[in-house]
Amino acid sequence: MAYLYKQIKFKFFELLPVLLLFFISLNGNSVINLKFFTVNVHYILVYYWILRHPEVLGYGFIFLSGIISDVVFGFPLGVNSLSLLLVAAVATYVRVVTVRITLINDWVSFIPALLIGNFVYFSSLYFSNYTMDYLYLFKNSVFTFIFYPVLWLLFSIILRLSR
Repeated sequence: MAYLYKQIKFKFFELLPVLLLFFISLNGNSVINLKFFTVNVHYILVYYWILRHPEVLGYGFIFLSGIISDVVFGFPLGVNSLSLLLVAAVATYVRVVTVRITLINDWVSFIPALLIGNFVYFSSLYFSNYTMDYLYLFKNSVFTFIFYPVLWLLFSIILRLSR
């Protein structure tokens, strides 16, 4: 009985990133919107789990999550999924070239992923003739970068519980 409970607990913590990814997509709120700043949790979730435990969060799940987010937000299909897949591609590259796992290495390597993902997101919406608030998107990017260590610690705890 204890072995069964342990297996169920491990399976739950292993599926938690996928459940969070789809909850964020279906909720229509991939951004933590506090009074003074917003944080894009979608990028952090994809980047961390592809970087640290890629077997849990597959590229198909990421693509489907982006398509669901596009439908919920009313964007052209593929905008969010393309930017999320590019963030995942940068995380894959960083995973291959990283020697030591540290918060500082992950945090600094998150900068190109954030820049590439946001560039594709901004340019896709710009060429689709969507009006955007560039200051809001810039502040969102900055606070997403600043908030990364907090979620890195939380996801590290979840990763330890799943093993």
